[in-house]
Amino acid sequence: MTSGPVEEHDPQEAGFQRIEDLATAYWFSETLFAAVELGIFTLLHPQGMSLGDLSRRLRIKKGPLERFLTALSRTGLVNKTDNKMDKPDGNAFYFNSETSGRYLVSGKQEYLGGSVLWRRELCSPWAGLRDCLKKGGRKDYLPATEEKELKGRRRRYIDAMDGVARAKVKEMLPFLGSFPLEGEMLDAGCGSGAMAEGFLEHAPSLKATLMDLPEVIGLIRKGPSKEAQNLFFCPANMLEPWPFEDERFDLIILSNVIHVYSKKELAHILKNAVRCLAGDGLLLIHDFFLEHRPDKAALFDLNMFINTMNGRVFSYSEIKKEMAPLGLSVAELAPLESDTALVMASRNPKTLQKLCLDKTSVLLNRLIDLGFRKAIPISARDIHVPGWTELKCRHGCGHYGEKPLCPPDAPHYEETKNLIRDCRRAVLLEGEPPAGEFQGKVLQAEKEAFHWGFYKAFSFWAGPCSLCHSCKKNKGCGAMRRNVRPSMEGAGIDVFETAKRAGIKLKTLRNGAPEESPYVKYFALLLLD
Repeated sequence: MTSGPVEEHDPQEAGFQRIEDLATAYWFSETLFAAVELGIFTLLHPQGMSLGDLSRRLRIKKGPLERFLTALSRTGLVNKTDNKMDKPDGNAFYFNSETSGRYLVSGKQEYLGGSVLWRRELCSPWAGLRDCLKKGGRKDYLPATEEKELKGRRRRYIDAMDGVARAKVKEMLPFLGSFPLEGEMLDAGCGSGAMAEGFLEHAPSLKATLMDLPEVIGLIRKGPSKEAQNLFFCPANMLEPWPFEDERFDLIILSNVIHVYSKKELAHILKNAVRCLAGDGLLLIHDFFLEHRPDKAALFDLNMFINTMNGRVFSYSEIKKEMAPLGLSVAELAPLESDTALVMASRNPKTLQKLCLDKTSVLLNRLIDLGFRKAIPISARDIHVPGWTELKCRHGCGHYGEKPLCPPDAPHYEETKNLIRDCRRAVLLEGEPPAGEFQGKVLQAEKEAFHWGFYKAFSFWAGPCSLCHSCKKNKGCGAMRRNVRPSMEGAGIDVFETAKRAGIKLKTLRNGAPEESPYVKYFALLLLD
């Protein structure tokens, strides 16, 4: 599916509605909290449920439940359809949105419900923000709490971070490029240990040491699964000397750690990390930074002001300055798709050359993972759009006029020229039959590019549309219409010349596939920006 339109709001936008939206932002979060606590998204998985069935399962009257579900649907958390034929109770039918189905269904690997409800626990301290400001720091907003309750809060926090860590690892790994994930890894301030486990799933030969306070290590579930994943536990205080020999670890991860401490404590942590880092090793700091998503980073900094003794969000420039006296080379800030980013450093500058920090390079790796043989970046100037290709379609293709977005229902070559003039970069994608599978991958590639910030992303694929087994164009393409893209040749692009300019040699087929290349190549073009 292609990506839909995105509306971005300027955080500095003035006006009544901006103030109103900020003042009522808690309406959205409280609605989400209630839905997660009720288990609505888990009940709707995987096939949805009618209003009547949901009312009976939750023991909530239809009237108030329908109003609540309407709010969830307006915020994009659930979808609503007309009554299904097999549910003749006259009720609307509800099912999860793609995001809710992925992250809010209990039991799924990427479940974030624990993290959502942990955020609710932080609401009460935020009510004391004014008092914190007047005092100049955290106030004693909690009464003396029994050890059992403290342990419970700590356990809930650790559980909440599991889903977040798993999601973040998937965003982080592509930036490591060709850096070898082998040897020993230290997850300092490990929390749940989910971050280290995510790396071990990708690189099972790693040996991971988890270091955190004794009371945190004691709460991490131990068992055969962790033993089998090469996980080792080290109870220790990060603010004391680290109990490891010099230059031991090939990879050291500080994930969501440094924001808990002051600048003085940060210096101590970095000094110990560098001492334990191998000569060609990589220090990876994952956190909020003021340069990335500055609105969210500033609010998270306030969260640290309220909920810690001296925690704060640092800027990338501050971290880089702290690392300079330690003899580290520091890579550029690597922003994740979400609200956090990576700072990576090493004693050996050549180690940083193995990283993949440019978002175009990261995208190319993602495209290869989708199953393309090649993903070749090209300049938009190298896309050749002559005037003769339409004639080849008109007089040389048996599908002329039969398939969606094939000529004559395709952009004129002059339209294609104008589109390409507004672009700088593109990617030439090489694949293979069957056509329908190739075209499906092209749509995935376009969506992937959009999510990596290339908001102009648009694709031209190979040949007539083959997504459906039998084309229903005469009856109207319906929902599939949004998935159809014009072919390169049908839009006026000279595929052979464009491929040649990209360094690819092509030959025409003669009596089937040539002997030296017994397969057909498909090409698609993905415009980036």
